[in-house]
Amino acid sequence: MAEIAGLVFPLFGLILLGYLAARITKQPTEAMGWLNTFIIYVALPCLFFKLLSKTPIEKLTSWEFITTNISTTFVIFLAVYAIARLVVKATSPEATIQGLAGAYGNIGYMGPGIALLTFGEEAAVPLALIFCFENVLHFIVAPTMMALSGGKERHVGALVAQIAKKVFLHPFIIATIVGVAAAIVQFTPPLPIERLIDYLAQAAAPCALFAMGVTLALRPLKRVPGELSFIIPFNLVVHPVAMYLSLSFFGDFDPLWVYTAVLLAALPTATNVFVIAQQYGVWVERASATILLTTMLSVVTVTLLLYAMTTGLMPADLFVG
Repeated sequence: MAEIAGLVFPLFGLILLGYLAARITKQPTEAMGWLNTFIIYVALPCLFFKLLSKTPIEKLTSWEFITTNISTTFVIFLAVYAIARLVVKATSPEATIQGLAGAYGNIGYMGPGIALLTFGEEAAVPLALIFCFENVLHFIVAPTMMALSGGKERHVGALVAQIAKKVFLHPFIIATIVGVAAAIVQFTPPLPIERLIDYLAQAAAPCALFAMGVTLALRPLKRVPGELSFIIPFNLVVHPVAMYLSLSFFGDFDPLWVYTAVLLAALPTATNVFVIAQQYGVWVERASATILLTTMLSVVTVTLLLYAMTTGLMPADLFVG
């Protein structure tokens, strides 16, 4: 158990430090701007480029793994959306945000830190592939569902252009594309540039986790939404279980890739869900509450999952042996 504590404490400890720093110093929300800019546009892209550019190209084309992962996540979104519409009687825009809250884990800010610390740099490839393609999925789902529901009316051409812009101009996805291209041609940057990339990559995970803690502190919990009674279980339990079953059933994947995918599926609701809710003016305060509560509860659920993975209680393939 000490080994698990050694994995979990630095991750959630950094989030806690960010939370406490924000509560004590009471800096305005705008003070986060440059740190988030550094993380999103500099540090995390450097991390993805560094890890992908050194990966053999054959590992970057596992389409069966990618398809299974994305399909499972999309099914979780549809399930939460359906419950919100049919049981809670939410509007389509509200159900869309709830669906994202149940299926969109914090793989951008928490993913690199927890996956690389737990499994080492070999987890970089599945991490980057999952992050890239899940972001593409969410960039498509959110504006499409809002447009179909009449939340924001757009012509088809404008909608497609908006989605393409979000996908192809996102710094993480650009870094992934450049990293894959570098792996294909076996490009290595000059030593001074390579060292700069290394320094920036090392800063990515600590800064992202600290920033996440600050973000949580700046959005205090005002009330607990009733919808969390089904969103939290889907986010923290059903999603990772479904991912585990899907990867076990549909393919013979590298155990480390399976564990990485399941771990990322178990992460709490992404802070981007709040950003999307704000963008469309739907379910904003409740999205903030969902992020805070799922993050707090994930201390327990992620710890238990890591324990099951590292002690052999959870085999990489459920249907073997």
